[in-house]
Amino acid sequence: MKARSAGAPAPRPFVLALGDSLTAGHGLPRDTSFVARLEQLLREHFPLASVHDASASGDTAGDALRRLPSVVGSLSHRPDLAIVEVGANDLLQDVPPARTRSDLAMIVEELERCCIPVLLATLAPPPLLASFGQAYSTIYRDVAEKYRVPSHPFFPTEVLGQPRYSLADKVHPNAAGIDLAARNMLPAVLRELSSF
Repeated sequence: MKARSAGAPAPRPFVLALGDSLTAGHGLPRDTSFVARLEQLLREHFPLASVHDASASGDTAGDALRRLPSVVGSLSHRPDLAIVEVGANDLLQDVPPARTRSDLAMIVEELERCCIPVLLATLAPPPLLASFGQAYSTIYRDVAEKYRVPSHPFFPTEVLGQPRYSLADKVHPNAAGIDLAARNMLPAVLRELSSF
């Protein structure tokens, strides 16, 4: 991060989170969602930072793609970074991997067309879905490499599949799991905001 000259206005990085129930904070109080927690952590570095929640529980990559024009159109100003976190519901809903890859690629293309830098949040399938999820294993890498965008795991390895970090549904992370996910993502976000 650049040193700020005396009298210069404080930086106001604006981050867009386009995701599903994982970023929306399914089953959690609003102030413990991923978006809220990431904003709190960012404000330790940029007191005026904000993270806009454009997540919808249950969204597949295709759903997020269809919502994207209205999401971008509703923003008061252009985000400095978009965190794209979709794909888990594609796996759960048996969406063909080729379609997920295509939808994710089009999301990145549209954000880049709008001059919004992208950070791709990658997801590892839970052990129970490992055999089915294998077909998804290269999607994020392929899209990140094709468009030369950075990627970072949404979950640290100690969270996935661990009861102490899960809600009663054994699928969604609890507040402790979300806190770890936000802390895990923070360094990657700060790297992408290094120009501030």
